[in-house]
Amino acid sequence: MNSMKKLVVSVIAAVATMSAAHADPLKATVIHWWTSGGESAAIKQFADAYNKAGGLWIDQAVAGADQARSTAINRIMGGDPPTAAQFNTSKQFHDIIDQGLLNNVDDVAAKENWDKIFPASIIESIKSNGHYYAAPVDIHMPAWFFYSKPAFQKAGITKEPATYDEFIADLDKLKAAGVIPLALGGQAWQEKITFDAVFADVGGPDLYLKVYRDRDVNAVKSDAFKKVLTQFKRLHNYVDPGSPGRNWNDATALVISGKAGVQIMGDWAKGEFSAANQTAGKDFGCFPGFGPHSPYLVAGDAFVFPKTDDPNAIKAQKLLATVMTSPAAQVAFSAKKGSIPIRSDIDDSSLDMCAKEGIAIMKDKSRQLPNPEMLTPPDINGALQDVITNFWNKNQSVEDAQKAFASGLKS
Repeated sequence: MNSMKKLVVSVIAAVATMSAAHADPLKATVIHWWTSGGESAAIKQFADAYNKAGGLWIDQAVAGADQARSTAINRIMGGDPPTAAQFNTSKQFHDIIDQGLLNNVDDVAAKENWDKIFPASIIESIKSNGHYYAAPVDIHMPAWFFYSKPAFQKAGITKEPATYDEFIADLDKLKAAGVIPLALGGQAWQEKITFDAVFADVGGPDLYLKVYRDRDVNAVKSDAFKKVLTQFKRLHNYVDPGSPGRNWNDATALVISGKAGVQIMGDWAKGEFSAANQTAGKDFGCFPGFGPHSPYLVAGDAFVFPKTDDPNAIKAQKLLATVMTSPAAQVAFSAKKGSIPIRSDIDDSSLDMCAKEGIAIMKDKSRQLPNPEMLTPPDINGALQDVITNFWNKNQSVEDAQKAFASGLKS
């Protein structure tokens, strides 16, 4: 009987061990808005890394950032929260922090030393009341200038413009060569990032911060801001009639094919160049502004972790936060996404020349400028975006646009 008992005990132990080895993977439902070719290839890097770490990634892509954020918030409010949801590294999710609807990931942040390895502007966005409420996954610069090497050659442009006036002269050359000078998707957010690119370069960091950070109405009424609006509107002469309503990646496709000369877009556009097998420095060029001291707008994406008491869901959230910010996943993701890694301690040898330039610039704190969404709440951002879209698409005077901007700043 003794031997029989021993056998039964050993069988039970073996079954228990096998069960543990085949424990259900930690399921994670992840809402995001990355649906273009380059974006899908990038998010797959995180999914693969999470699955390898013992998770089961359940992908919930929702086309359009606004729609994806709304879906996430509706599910959180409706009691059916996803495990994680994408937001921009901004004030977009601070309302739901204040309502107590997110879990923090403080222990992951402490273990991985986030305080030391992430830039200050990013930490400011993801940390509230001393707690980390999001895992940042990339640094994007929304105001890169991408250009087609063949289009520049056709127009006789031999070097990148060093000033805004040189840039306008190059657009004239492209127009004369029969190329669409500026590929723009006429959507409100694209018009706004084009404006911000001009604002940072033409207006300079001091004026930019007075307007967005300090919400200084006198700065908006200044001649310097009037000049920014005037220079922005000049670009309208260089877009094609097909611009209104065009998606950003369709505008990138015009540059990829050489039908257009330049696109002002976030570095996520590089994902589309990569997907089309184009190489930075060979098929297309990139510059982050005019001259060696141009401001570098800092933006990005982060995943928040909705409130839950389910211990497995909490484990999944912590595993996601750990995996998404890990060095290997960061490099693999950035290579496909066009962003630069959130961490400063990675090996950038496999990244392209534009990413390497971005990484080098991020080491110079004097060039870092937070993007407007880090400085102003979403309702003010929305009001200012409406002002810029109105000014771009209508025959409105610069003075009227200044007044509208000043009033949007106070909304």
